[in-house]
Amino acid sequence: MTKKELFNQIKTKESFLCIGLDTDIKKVPKHLLDFEDPIFEFNKQIIDATHDLCVAYKPNIAFYESLGSQGWDSLKKTIDYIPENILRLQMQKEVTLEILHQCMLVLFLKLTILML
Repeated sequence: MTKKELFNQIKTKESFLCIGLDTDIKKVPKHLLDFEDPIFEFNKQIIDATHDLCVAYKPNIAFYESLGSQGWDSLKKTIDYIPENILRLQMQKEVTLEILHQCMLVLFLKLTILML
């Protein structure tokens, strides 16, 4: 996605919303555990319900990595399922939330200034 495409998404949706897909298998609703890939199904339902509201999705790789090869498969399916016109961010486990929040704040401020 280019900067221009991201700016268009922000303007069109009037939103800077980025949805974290930090999917913890212990917190997936029980009715989804019957699916072949409950992690992907949970993410898919979140994406289906929110794609018109957000400009980005951010899976946290650590949640998927902790599940081994099945987790990596779930992550790949999730990333492939995110619509092409929505930004995909990937957070590595080594990044602290404090650093991530600082980086996102800088991005938000830069985007705000550019949109004025």
